[in-house]
Amino acid sequence: MEKKIHAIIIGDEILSGKRQDKHLNYLATTLNGKGLSLHKVDYVPDDLYQISETIQNKLDCIVFCFGGIGATPDDCTRQAAAKAHQRKLARHPEALRLIVDRFGSDAYPKRVLMSEIPVGADIIPNKINDIPGFSVGEHYFMPGFPEMSWPMVQWVLEKYYADKVNDKHLDLSIWIDDVPESKLIDLMNEIKNDNPRIKIYSLPKLKPKMTIELGVRGDESSAYKAMEQIKQGLIVLNYEWSNQ
Repeated sequence: MEKKIHAIIIGDEILSGKRQDKHLNYLATTLNGKGLSLHKVDYVPDDLYQISETIQNKLDCIVFCFGGIGATPDDCTRQAAAKAHQRKLARHPEALRLIVDRFGSDAYPKRVLMSEIPVGADIIPNKINDIPGFSVGEHYFMPGFPEMSWPMVQWVLEKYYADKVNDKHLDLSIWIDDVPESKLIDLMNEIKNDNPRIKIYSLPKLKPKMTIELGVRGDESSAYKAMEQIKQGLIVLNYEWSNQ
């Protein structure tokens, strides 16, 4: 995939610590399971201009944006998306129909405001309450509620990126005890240089004893090749490892 995938997670409640974000872990894990990777995440307050600027800086990226698409005064993501993409807000006919069909007369006067999205945007179905998310190009805007937004993520990936999914993408790792990271740097650089299609990582843990998880991520053949090189390198260095 040429374009990098970014996440924007919106809400004062996240930045204040009042609520804990769950979207980052879900999105990263979901993408990784499909052979895709999350490049960057931005946490942004409920501020029209900061949200708009963040979106505008990512016009050449794939973006999953969570939060702020409701109708309360602190919800300003719809307006920010319109501003960033230089479009006006307008009531989307299908979004309006879905909201009215679901809520009847209770849709007016406030719930219908959530059908106002940037002109030309497409809607993303919401299986929970039928109030849709929306997309502008490859920017996907979803509610902050995980039970609503996570099925939307799956829908977007299946509809628009099914041909990009690599089911044979692997994450392989081994564990090495009582060896400092500094002793593995040369081996890691060698593996990285010999295998440009994989990513190599080192995750130290200090308790109950010093342990390093040394691993690689990439397509099946490249990952297996790189892991075998790691093991051979550890044999040369006379370091032992385990698979868990």
